[in-house]
Amino acid sequence: MFVEETKTNPKKLEELEDVIARAIKKVKGRKDNDLCKYIPMKDGGYMHHFTLDKMKNKNPEELGSLINKFILNPNPPLVVPPKPRLARGLRKKRDQLNFTKLQLERLLSMATMYGDKEMISILSPRKSLAQCKRELIQSIRDGSVDSELWNAYVESVKVRQAIIEASGAGSVSTED
Repeated sequence: MFVEETKTNPKKLEELEDVIARAIKKVKGRKDNDLCKYIPMKDGGYMHHFTLDKMKNKNPEELGSLINKFILNPNPPLVVPPKPRLARGLRKKRDQLNFTKLQLERLLSMATMYGDKEMISILSPRKSLAQCKRELIQSIRDGSVDSELWNAYVESVKVRQAIIEASGAGSVSTED
């Protein structure tokens, strides 16, 4: 949806800035974003600071009326409770199956029984880089070649490189 930016005259912007300054002073804040937690939203919770900035530029009259209604007129202004959210680790990802350890072991045994190497590699627990190194060195000493072990090592190295790149840090301790 295309939203057209409204042209506001400088007088209205000055009035809005004055209203914002008075509201900041009333809530004992330091910047515009300190007003957000006093302005409720229709879907629950308080106004996001991006919404406040957007309204400041595109709809200053409505923002001014909201500030008057929820901050300047009531004495004292009420802090809006935040929108209830699940903790980060608890947010469910859609279309992702969650198996118990027992279910994964059963699937792995079925894949092994049918000889499905792709499913075995997907369902097998991941080995750490240090564990892959140890097992590779031991297989070299034994004079045997295990391509699955080599693939696990390559995957561990790739995962480690991705973590290093994502964190932006050049020094990650090795697990040797």
